[in-house]
Amino acid sequence: MSQGSPPAPARGGATRSAVVVGGGLAGITAALALADAGVRVTLLEGRPRLGGLAFSFQRGGLTVDNGQHVYLRCCTAYRWFLDRIEGAALAPLQDRLDVPVVDVAKPEGRRLGRLRRDPLPVPLHLGRSLAAYPHLSLAERAAVGRAALALKGLDLADPALDTQDFGSWLAAHGQSARAVEALWDLVGVATLNAVAGDASLGLAAMVFKTGLLSDPGAADIGWARVPLGELHDRLARKALDSAGVRTEVRTRVTSVSLNENGTWSVQVPGENLETDAVVLAVPQREAHALLPPGALDAPGRLLEIGTAPILNVHVIYDRKVLARPFFAALGTPVQWVFDRTHASGLPRGQYLALSQSAAQDEIDAPVAELRERYLPELERLIPGTRAAVVEDFFVTRERTATFAPTPGVGRLRPGARTKAPGLYLAGAWTATGWPATMESAVRSGVSAADAALRALGRPRPRHLFEFEEAA
Repeated sequence: MSQGSPPAPARGGATRSAVVVGGGLAGITAALALADAGVRVTLLEGRPRLGGLAFSFQRGGLTVDNGQHVYLRCCTAYRWFLDRIEGAALAPLQDRLDVPVVDVAKPEGRRLGRLRRDPLPVPLHLGRSLAAYPHLSLAERAAVGRAALALKGLDLADPALDTQDFGSWLAAHGQSARAVEALWDLVGVATLNAVAGDASLGLAAMVFKTGLLSDPGAADIGWARVPLGELHDRLARKALDSAGVRTEVRTRVTSVSLNENGTWSVQVPGENLETDAVVLAVPQREAHALLPPGALDAPGRLLEIGTAPILNVHVIYDRKVLARPFFAALGTPVQWVFDRTHASGLPRGQYLALSQSAAQDEIDAPVAELRERYLPELERLIPGTRAAVVEDFFVTRERTATFAPTPGVGRLRPGARTKAPGLYLAGAWTATGWPATMESAVRSGVSAADAALRALGRPRPRHLFEFEEAA
């Protein structure tokens, strides 16, 4: 438990209160935003830590992230979050987009290509990189350019986009299977957690239009140089304490109910909390279980929002085998490889983490089978591994890592407001317009806090919306 001093009453009336259920990024954001506006906030989290599905744990002497998480320069809400918890310096952005892409099917010495940008206006910023991208033919590169322009012309507000799949749209716009593998899925699988054929055109168009076709620097990549727990648990809790939020971990909410006087009761083991507003910032199935009758017109839709897994493979070598901080791979089951040596506290050797999205076929595979599959692939990709000794090999599995971005999911995602006055929803799965990313989670927390503050008659903290102005 962390306890800070409660905020002073807002001018013009008594302090209003709110309970936020769930201590992931959405819940932390909502709690900070409400507290910054003078609301007395209690944050309840069932796990022993904050951070939701972007967390760290101890393994021997190492601090291990459950999975590799990255963000882009266009993720203005998550960047605001990092600033708010004073963690931006610990998760810096690239100066300029640069993604090494290794094609294992090509002869050694000719395997490396790069996706990078120039300091030119959109879409010229990617022109030189695309023209020189060795993993596509000249005709495929030209077709990619035409498809990108067509994508740029789509109206993200058109609900019809959500009913189509991205793979069919790409095929209709002249994209070969190789182009899908070497470019569209290279980016899309990592951001959407689905291959093009399984992804909503609306969500895919949002990712590519915002990340690659909105601003020259929009797709510059950032990632934590420290364990995720340092950001999303320690620094987040410090910020919550400073804001006066009462934070309780290992505290699972059993029911949420509306009182006759218009206040809310939130039941936890051994305590009943009465409050003016409640934010449910938990996964969709958990939210469905806590929703009181009548809160949503069609609560069953929450159960129709599917989930998608992410598998992470962790390999520790006795020596340094990789010089670059990360790369993406083609022609192999390996998707993205990151160097986590320094962040984990490994004193010698090298620690590589493989992030495997859309891992439905492997999420339940035994560790021995995954070891047999991935170690030879790393030897094909990274020559330095061939003489190295594997000192540890383990996997982490997030079976419900994200909501599934399937066609039609848009109509299932609810907004922040419910039909029950004083009850709000937050989570990456709500209607943020983004796929299930850290950005979506933070945006949902802002939306829920904004709705609650309006109902409570409290002014919105101006700094909370700076990211929207910068977007």
